Amino acid sequence: MTTPAKVAVLISGRGSNMQTLAAHQGDAYEIVVVASDKPTAPGLSWAIANGLPTFALSPKGVGKPAYEASLDAALREAGAEWIALAGYMRLLSDDFVAKWRGRIVNIHPSLLPKYKGLETHARAIAAGDAVAGCSVHLVTEELDGGEVLGQAEVPVLPDDTPEALAARVLEAEHALYPRVLREVVTR
Repeated sequence: MTTPAKVAVLISGRGSNMQTLAAHQGDAYEIVVVASDKPTAPGLSWAIANGLPTFALSPKGVGKPAYEASLDAALREAGAEWIALAGYMRLLSDDFVAKWRGRIVNIHPSLLPKYKGLETHARAIAAGDAVAGCSVHLVTEELDGGEVLGQAEVPVLPDDTPEALAARVLEAEHALYPRVLREVVTR
């Protein structure tokens, strides 16, 4: 029997995808640390209340290189083998990505390669798309440019607002991310 892959989950906010990943831990993966660039992120409180180790450090005042060095050290100390970005709203440097090459995954709220970056739901509505959705991809130095590992589609409704579409896409993210993470860490 194989041991579960050790995963660090990086968040910047409420951590709903982190909570979903935590709920689906098992034979394939286990969360060894939840890390955030925002020490007051609500998701950290949830992680602590649910017995998950945490690490929090703001890059403000220490600078990106020192922040990433501390983050890298904390993830390695926790024994992380993989990183799952779950609403982590900070761009990782090329050096950091290179250290973890092929072992960082991200959930993005669009059907990549469409709508990389921010404002994905408003852009899908403005373009008149019939479907939107989410993608899990490997992280590379290119913003939202790594190999797509899985996607889920959500219909764009005639009266959709970005907020309404975002809520439906988030539900799809919660179904997709644990499944794809399980698949990628066991392949």
